[in-house]
Amino acid sequence: MTDDIHPLTAGVRLRPAVLGDAASFAQALTRSRAFMRPWEPVRPESYYTPEGQAQRLAGLLADRDAGRAMPWVLADEEDRVVGAMTLASIERGAFRNARLGYWVDVGRAGQGLATAAVGRVCEAARDTLGLHRIEAGTVVDNAASQRVLAKSGFERVGTAPRYLHINGAWADHHLFQRILHDGPPQR
Repeated sequence: MTDDIHPLTAGVRLRPAVLGDAASFAQALTRSRAFMRPWEPVRPESYYTPEGQAQRLAGLLADRDAGRAMPWVLADEEDRVVGAMTLASIERGAFRNARLGYWVDVGRAGQGLATAAVGRVCEAARDTLGLHRIEAGTVVDNAASQRVLAKSGFERVGTAPRYLHINGAWADHHLFQRILHDGPPQR
């Protein structure tokens, strides 16, 4: 899965992110900026530029190469970015865990893309990366993201007060997990 392209729905596929996606990321994030504002940290203007996204992607790809992350994009028929899925903070050993982050372009929200992509990412985490558990967090009033996680087999495990600095303030988050398997850690 980490090297493959997988169709999701409505002409959108999930594929690994590449540095060449920077300009498309900048366009999608700029287009979706107001839509995502309640759920995102305040970002510098440079974040919304191709150069800013190239820098961000270079860091993610370095983390991928070191086994600490796996970034994917949701790409449309013309290979434009319409969302992203990232497993970050991948830990091996006895924990076998990662943190999931995701977003979908404002023009594609509500079409089931996030749910389909989260399902594929969970399969890859279990079958290819050998992970046992994935965790995710959402701002407490982000009902849409909580529905995605619930539909994808995540369970709420608690609430963390003032967990992340989101939209200019420390925000409480609901925390979720999905146990992928109960077998022994793979070598």
